[in-house]
Amino acid sequence: MSGDESTDASQGLATRSTTRWRSFVQTETGSAVLLLGAVCVALLWANIDLRSYDAVWQARFTIGFDTKHLSLPLHEWINAGLMSLFFFVVGLEARHEFDMGELRDRRWVLLSAVAGLGSMVVPALVYLAFNAGRDSAHGWGTAMSTDTAFALGILAVLGSRLPASLRAFILSISVVDDLVALLVIAVFYSDDIHLPALLVAVGTLLVIMLLRLARVRKGRYCAVLSVVVWVALHEAGVDPVVTGLAVGALVVAYPAPREDLEQASRLFRLFREQPTPELQRSAVQGLTAAISPNERLEQKFLPWVSFGIVPLFALANAGIELSGAKLADAFTSPVTLGIVCGCVAGKVIGLVGSMAAARLASGGRLRPNVGWGSVTAGGAIAGAAFTVSLLIASLAFEGEELDQARIGILATLVGAFAASWAVTGVMNLLPAARRARALLGDTDPLTDLAVTVDARHDRIRGPEHAAVTLVEYGDFECPYCGQAEAVVRELLGTDADVRYVWRHLPLTDVHPNAQLAAEASEAAARQGRFWDMHDLLLDRQDALGARDLLRYARELGLDEERFRRDLEQHRGAPRVAEDVDSADLSSVSGTPTFFINGRRHHGAYDIQTLETAVDLARQRALAEHAGAGRPGPAAD
Repeated sequence: MSGDESTDASQGLATRSTTRWRSFVQTETGSAVLLLGAVCVALLWANIDLRSYDAVWQARFTIGFDTKHLSLPLHEWINAGLMSLFFFVVGLEARHEFDMGELRDRRWVLLSAVAGLGSMVVPALVYLAFNAGRDSAHGWGTAMSTDTAFALGILAVLGSRLPASLRAFILSISVVDDLVALLVIAVFYSDDIHLPALLVAVGTLLVIMLLRLARVRKGRYCAVLSVVVWVALHEAGVDPVVTGLAVGALVVAYPAPREDLEQASRLFRLFREQPTPELQRSAVQGLTAAISPNERLEQKFLPWVSFGIVPLFALANAGIELSGAKLADAFTSPVTLGIVCGCVAGKVIGLVGSMAAARLASGGRLRPNVGWGSVTAGGAIAGAAFTVSLLIASLAFEGEELDQARIGILATLVGAFAASWAVTGVMNLLPAARRARALLGDTDPLTDLAVTVDARHDRIRGPEHAAVTLVEYGDFECPYCGQAEAVVRELLGTDADVRYVWRHLPLTDVHPNAQLAAEASEAAARQGRFWDMHDLLLDRQDALGARDLLRYARELGLDEERFRRDLEQHRGAPRVAEDVDSADLSSVSGTPTFFINGRRHHGAYDIQTLETAVDLARQRALAEHAGAGRPGPAAD
């Protein structure tokens, strides 16, 4: 191995190690573990020295000068200030799902709204049933909300027991939940509303909307205006955390357009030829502009929110002095019982009941994108109350009732996990076909692949009637496609129920030999040797010049003269262009890009990840066959 090759290998190993670490750190599991740790620290601190705990969070901090200042306790700066960034990230992810994810099906948006409302109304009614005729009845809002961080954390822990699409289900319900909960705070748990300040907040929010519609890319303008909205809402007597959710939901998401990527490549090449500060700034701006603002902002703020703000919020709010007497009082208190029963049981009843009613009322047009078993598990997971519930509890209660409410909120975390574990355990006892249907349902999934696979036209490897079809848009000169090829071969070698489709997407702006290599594979296809040439090209990506391609034709025993004529006359170019056009229709701009049974695969393409995605697609196919009453593909 040469020195350069050794350096590249070392850098590759370092990159893979960094990616694995980043992947671990950015999972909901890691975030939930840290959040749970913060809750434990808060409980220990409060029970060791409650006075110092209260003193720290009640310390006042002032921003401003003279008469123009804002003075709040540290506890409120965290709850109303930093938590706005948490809701901002929730809004970003919801908008991403709306633009590019499950919520592209607008029927699912409507169903999410219905289910979200049902999952809030029923728990509130359960709470009121426990507290009817008591002063504590005004705390009904405490039992309504689902904590997004803990819910996604529980979902990540259950992992293989539930389908990946349930994440979008939980997220969409949580967004409706958070929005309604924040409106409840604003209407029922805020002080007297100061109308002029409220009008300033609404007007400023409209300005942010206009800037977004005008595609103003300067984030600093929206940041300053968001602060104005926050301050105006605070002065209006409305809890300002709603600012984050509203602003985040305005930030659009979209796949990187190929034109923007090609422009970024041109700018980078200019910088490579002449590395000046001016060209460096242009290259950075070009690279930044190629990624949607939604993804840029989420990548920027998610680590801070998940591993800083939310655990800090838990540390500031979960500190309760616990003792045998306090726990005994709490679990005989209608406040605690109303919250626990409302969240753990009421969420399941409200979610499943409202979705079933919506399906019945719509004649089956509105139905979940997962099975009813997953819906039930989602309702159990949604019983985890924490963030917004603690916010409402701090506004609705004082003294002993506040402690009882906090104990009830913490108990919902245990209850939600136990209930969801029990539901998934029962589903695991079902036969394979019924389990697949319970998990995945019978709804036709959204299809991201614009041009369906045609056995008469596409380059296909594997059984014609396989349950799973894996489509790759690739570039023979792309090093990542070369890495993915080894994974694909391993997958095909271990799974006889997968067929693989290669479609060309030569990135000519960065890979000068990619187009000719693609045409060479088509020239080989004219002699019935496409896959032999395909494998050879991906094995020898560093030698794809015209002479190299002729040598490969000779090595494969092709008619070399015919191969040469086909290359010179570019007879494979129209076939390559058809694949490129189909990539554009599916918003594919980079390689490798995978589609599994028509759904775009997001994330890594290592063997474990692809096997998991393929297995999920197979289960969905099994559920569809079971729903149609046909014999499905074999399942373990």
